[in-house]
Amino acid sequence: MSLLSVRDVVSGYNEMEILHGVSIEVAEGEIVSLIGPNGAGKSTLLKTIFGLLPAWKGQVLFGGEDITRLPPEQVVRRGICYVPQLDNIFPSLTVEENLEMGAYLRNDDFRAQMEEIYALFPDLADRRKTPAGKLSGGMRQMVAFGRALMLQPRMLLLDEPSAGLAPMVVELIFERIQTINQQGVTILMVEQNARQALACSHRGYVLVDGRNRLEGTGEELLADKEIGRLFLGG
Repeated sequence: MSLLSVRDVVSGYNEMEILHGVSIEVAEGEIVSLIGPNGAGKSTLLKTIFGLLPAWKGQVLFGGEDITRLPPEQVVRRGICYVPQLDNIFPSLTVEENLEMGAYLRNDDFRAQMEEIYALFPDLADRRKTPAGKLSGGMRQMVAFGRALMLQPRMLLLDEPSAGLAPMVVELIFERIQTINQQGVTILMVEQNARQALACSHRGYVLVDGRNRLEGTGEELLADKEIGRLFLGG
């Protein structure tokens, strides 16, 4: 059974329909990538799953429970955390304070979890008292990941995790995404860097104009000549 099941979801902004009946499935333990051109509805789909946008039609199931109408604070309590592309940290707070903010729903001692995050991102451990806004783009992204992981989610929704980062940092971010997944977190990821996203994904979906276009394993989509021509630079 799928951990996440999105069935024929229609959604958008105000009067503008962006998603025209999108369906995806994500099994527990998978990394699944959403790729496609700008304006295809990829980020809109993540926001709809997380409850930031209402689903006008269709259904979102998580762990067999219907979460279609739940607000984000209730979606988080079910075990889904969302890392947006922008505004994903508190820049005036230190790295440690950002992680503490990530644990806002916890009533237990979360220091062990914080140390696990520092072990995953050693550069953050050396800068735990540094305001997050003074860090490089790559380290700010690590703070955003760490803040989401403080709630020990079953699933992470990642929106463009490599956007604007230097190539060496992009490699590191994708390595950490795979490590997080190996530690038991299911990942649904929107990425413009389609080649690297698919290379580390179990499966992927291609969205075009708010509709499902193609789906397959990461290897299948990387080998697809049409996908290569349209989205992978040849």
